[in-house]
Amino acid sequence: MSHSETEIMLKGYGLTTAELLYRMPDHSQILQSFIWQHYDLAPKFPELKAFLDFWERNLEGPLHSVRFVHRKLIRPNEWARVDGEIVLH
Repeated sequence: MSHSETEIMLKGYGLTTAELLYRMPDHSQILQSFIWQHYDLAPKFPELKAFLDFWERNLEGPLHSVRFVHRKLIRPNEWARVDGEIVLH
């Protein structure tokens, strides 16, 4: 079943971007960078964890480090209290 991006965001998913640094299989002193981006649920990040598990099981380049950011794209509006009103002409 396929869902539109809006449906996914309404279910609480946000955009997660991760930078993975990994060692080259034949040259362990060299680090390569890989960028991964997917909709995911904070704070457990099941999609990112599944991707990292896949990487560890199936790819030869061992991970050095992972940095990631997450942003909910649909969230409640921010309201500010207004104590007065200014009327111009």
